[in-house]
Amino acid sequence: MLLLVLCTAMACAPATSVDRRPNIVFVLVDDLRWDEIGVAGHPFAETPNIDRLAHEGVRFLNAFAATPLCSPSRASILTGQYVHTNGIIDNTARDSASHRLPTFAIPLAAAGYQTAFMGKWHMGNDDSRRPGWTRWVAMKGQGEAEDPKLNIDGERREVKGYVTDVLTDFAVDFVRQAKDEPFLLFLAHKALHPNVVQRDDGSVATLAEQPSGFVPAERHRGRFANAVVPRRSNATKAPVRTPALLRKIPGLPPLGPATGTSDADVRARQEMLLGVDESLGRIVKTLEELGELDNTIIVLTSDHGYFYGEHGLDEERRLAYEETARIPLIIRYPEAARAGTTPAQMVQTIDFASTLLALAGVADTVPRQGLSLVPLLEGATPPWRKSVMLEYYSDKVFPRMLTMGYEAVRTERYKYIHYLELPGMDELYDLETDPFEMDNLIGSPRGRALLPELQAELARLQRESGYTGRATRP
Repeated sequence: MLLLVLCTAMACAPATSVDRRPNIVFVLVDDLRWDEIGVAGHPFAETPNIDRLAHEGVRFLNAFAATPLCSPSRASILTGQYVHTNGIIDNTARDSASHRLPTFAIPLAAAGYQTAFMGKWHMGNDDSRRPGWTRWVAMKGQGEAEDPKLNIDGERREVKGYVTDVLTDFAVDFVRQAKDEPFLLFLAHKALHPNVVQRDDGSVATLAEQPSGFVPAERHRGRFANAVVPRRSNATKAPVRTPALLRKIPGLPPLGPATGTSDADVRARQEMLLGVDESLGRIVKTLEELGELDNTIIVLTSDHGYFYGEHGLDEERRLAYEETARIPLIIRYPEAARAGTTPAQMVQTIDFASTLLALAGVADTVPRQGLSLVPLLEGATPPWRKSVMLEYYSDKVFPRMLTMGYEAVRTERYKYIHYLELPGMDELYDLETDPFEMDNLIGSPRGRALLPELQAELARLQRESGYTGRATRP
């Protein structure tokens, strides 16, 4: 199947009449796992507005970040391109490169959309307006949980309040002002990310060094103080037969149950999510009051997941395991999305740009490497991809990740991870019999038999995406 999708005028035939294009509200939650919302079965999450969105829209069961790291994932979401194409390969300060990204906001603005970016841009620390956005309310770098400092259409000032509430105030005001024209609202929350100190080169202090850590709104603090934190079975055991994880890293303890995310941090993240859910509720209520709800495509997703102790990991994210590679994805749009459906096909962050342009009926000539999800939204079962490619470039933020750059392929049953800087440390998992990725098959007879097919599939995906190797990448 061809992964390269050129969104032409014919391919992007509008789902509604061209004189009334749909609005778009895109809500990006930082670090939200696919399994930590109520509708996904979380035991104590309180997400009534997210759950409503799922019941009235489509919830994808197998959505993945093409690169499970903040800046690269955001670039893939906005461009529909792998990071080896768009150049935002890590979390360092790629300010100038992010000004050149061919985001889907650009053709929408050219087609008459009012376009607003609000929140955490996080592709470089530069908070100045990027091309394609007619309204701009952005934080510098990671931003602040309380009293955020914002660039509001070129004016930099501190705004009092909790960051999720502040951004939602701006979002609701924009929706009310833009109601007579089609609009794109891209709301990139700081939540569920902890407060961090980010340096000019993009590096950050470790979570343990942060005095504030995860910061819920004052009204939500302590809501889940007594909640029992669910743990997957791979969070209660030390990793085995995974030499990449078992390496001795100077200054770091061996990975095991004690090195994972604490119960207090998991509870605080869920308390932060309460604010995100309330934010969504406010936006939906505003759309209802304006009579625009059913003419608005609402997307809720994440840039990647987060480790809750699985494999002994916590804030490393980045790795190709399910806990961080899988993301939630919910799309509500009655015109084209069958309410209450849960497609199982594998979709990726690179698919969002083509999908939204197609639904908006906006022609585009940028080569976007994803697929339009419109057929899946409508309940069709077209021929679909049987695998997805994941890629990660080593960065300097966490010592454990300094030499863990990888190329990986996930099929409907298997996952193969090839570490580029760690010879002999690759991993291969049978996700049907080993969903928690605890039994690395790479050196077993079965693994050796499976490996050539998975290597060939990874090579095919790379070839079709124009990947020519790390040596030539930005």
